[in-house]
Amino acid sequence: MSVMQNNTLHQQARNEFDRWQAPSDWLTISTLDMHTGGEPLRIITSGFGPLIGKTILEKRQYFLEHYDELRKAIILEPRGHSDMYAALITEPERTDSHFGVLFLHNEGYSTMCGHAIIALSKAAVQCGIITATDGANELRIDTPAGLIISTIMMNNDVVTDISFVNIPSFVTHHQQKITIDGIGEVIFDIAFGGAFYAYVDSEQIDLDLSVSNSAAIINTGKIIKQAISGEFVIQHPDSADLSFLYGVIFVSHKQIIDKKSHSRNVCVFADGELDRSPTGTGVSGRVAIAHANGELAIDQPIIIESILGSSFNVKVINTTKVADYDAVIPQISGMAYVVAKNEFHIDPSDPLRHGFLLR
Repeated sequence: MSVMQNNTLHQQARNEFDRWQAPSDWLTISTLDMHTGGEPLRIITSGFGPLIGKTILEKRQYFLEHYDELRKAIILEPRGHSDMYAALITEPERTDSHFGVLFLHNEGYSTMCGHAIIALSKAAVQCGIITATDGANELRIDTPAGLIISTIMMNNDVVTDISFVNIPSFVTHHQQKITIDGIGEVIFDIAFGGAFYAYVDSEQIDLDLSVSNSAAIINTGKIIKQAISGEFVIQHPDSADLSFLYGVIFVSHKQIIDKKSHSRNVCVFADGELDRSPTGTGVSGRVAIAHANGELAIDQPIIIESILGSSFNVKVINTTKVADYDAVIPQISGMAYVVAKNEFHIDPSDPLRHGFLLR
């Protein structure tokens, strides 16, 4: 058989595989996959039925009660992985919003997600959800945390920057101490930037924040999260649903790749997910801590790196109050990229159709 004949047969086989169609009784879920600073976002575009509820929080509760197995199917293996993250587009809650969104991860549901807002903003322009022109363009997204407004900067029809103003962020615990077996004494702050995080100086516990040490980072983050959650009360002044420790963020001013960077954030959240980005809600809590310590002035921008060296620009644009807490209004900017369009199928006879997780 000649090389040309062999190549023709290979192409014919590929064509046959390409003709495969899902049976009519299978569920098909379509997604647009993106990343922000390396952190994945799987935007679910079809396959889920309507969510009942007037507010985003009501829709989230309906999703939890009726579609949680589909969350697992689209997030977990074999369609996803332990660090997958997704966004489900919903009808807007407000008449002047462009759309609503629910945030999904391996453990459940986030209230707010900065890297997702950045990716959704890029996609909204590229998909024509908003008609963008050169200069600043506004996108209004209803989230479980409330209305988030992002700004997409355009130049010659190209997205050059994406920023959003986050919800008020504040510090609840300052320089607390806990002793943990195998780690020793850990000094930490707790701040809210859309979720509660414990912030730990990586040098204090001699933790290498390089990619090669990711398994140890995840394990250490899970241990610290469990220990703090067991001994400290985490209480949001306005919402019981937010009153829990979502993750641990390891901070380093020494382990930075770019000399222009202020510091590095490495976040372990949910059930051991390691954020590839600097974490939008996480950097919001960081600037709340820095401002409370007198280290960061209003409108003073800083660059915070991720474990990959990808970065967010962040600054405090105003101050406010949340109940009795002094709070800041953070602005975060970054960039996102499309990586794939996917069509996932769920065979009703597949015993593993709703996914599984090995880590």
